[in-house]
Amino acid sequence: MAFIVDLRSDTVTKPTKSMLHAMVNSALGDDVFGEDPTVNALESKVATLLGKQAALFVPSGTMANLIAIMVHCNKRGSEAIVGSLSHIFKYEQGGASHVAGVLLSTIQNKPDGTFDLQELESKIRGSDIHEAITSLIAIENTHNVCGGKVLPLQWIDDLAELCKKHSIPLHMDGARLLNASTYLEVPPERIVRGCDSVSLCFSKGLSAPVGSVLVGSYHFIKQARRARKMLGGGMRQAGVLAAPCAVALDDAALALDHRRARVLAEVVHGLFLKTFSVDVEGQHTNIVLVRISENSPLNADQVLQRLAQICLAETQGSCKTTNDEGVIVKAICFNEKTLRFTLHREIQDEELWLAIMKITYVFKELDAAHPVKS
Repeated sequence: MAFIVDLRSDTVTKPTKSMLHAMVNSALGDDVFGEDPTVNALESKVATLLGKQAALFVPSGTMANLIAIMVHCNKRGSEAIVGSLSHIFKYEQGGASHVAGVLLSTIQNKPDGTFDLQELESKIRGSDIHEAITSLIAIENTHNVCGGKVLPLQWIDDLAELCKKHSIPLHMDGARLLNASTYLEVPPERIVRGCDSVSLCFSKGLSAPVGSVLVGSYHFIKQARRARKMLGGGMRQAGVLAAPCAVALDDAALALDHRRARVLAEVVHGLFLKTFSVDVEGQHTNIVLVRISENSPLNADQVLQRLAQICLAETQGSCKTTNDEGVIVKAICFNEKTLRFTLHREIQDEELWLAIMKITYVFKELDAAHPVKS
């Protein structure tokens, strides 16, 4: 038997007992008619939390972002500018173009998840009859591909002012917004103050089983509700899904995820291996990126395969549970030379240290067996 520590994503968590209790005992109605009291309460709660007028409960963050694009870019052929490493651009199947008829143009993300505002201003279009009209700017906070980085507040404020100057709405993909709020120790309302719309996901760090919320003005949400129906997101007795989301907001313990992620990052950094490195100073939230040296013959897939294997020497040493089970660690291959480990509610201290023992053993083994070329 093997003990599995799943660090692939914070989406792998199961609902807690309190979430299951809320699901079974939630008050229900038809949400398409606006009559589900549990959904209505959740939407009101999130709108207040983020300082916006209204909110809309949707099945997923991808749908929330797509609806935001559809509402803001309501003329086919409009342009939305997004980061080159953003979730909207990399992981949402080009839905903006395929479904909404919106051109996604990219601007190069910096390692901290931001981009150059002067470059952005130079990309804004609309005066030339030959060009698409820039109708939306979208940012991501925290930034997944950049390793869970939290965008600086001043940069967001400056970007918001730039958007107002050009009368262009600003959308924040805030799938892990509450991780950013926890890291900065400021209310989420402050972070999104200058944004016209925000998406917030419940099935990531908040560990609810499903659901996201899109927030904005009354008028924006009225249009968003129509777009949700068009996309097949009009759910009926959706309170059974909204109930655990409300519990997740009250029971979130994101600071513990951040602390454990930092412990993992510091341990890997402290191994001082030539093959593997971590940016400890840039460790913000619950995502740890481990870089493999460009001069190493190893790639991320090979490392993941080894982390999924158990050898006899491991179990004869300390790399095992108290029941003598070997340990398997699951993670994500971000690219050929990058591994992503994501901490979440189900990774308590015991699971963390089992993962650390396994990762330490495997990293040392691979570093010795496949030395970095000088």
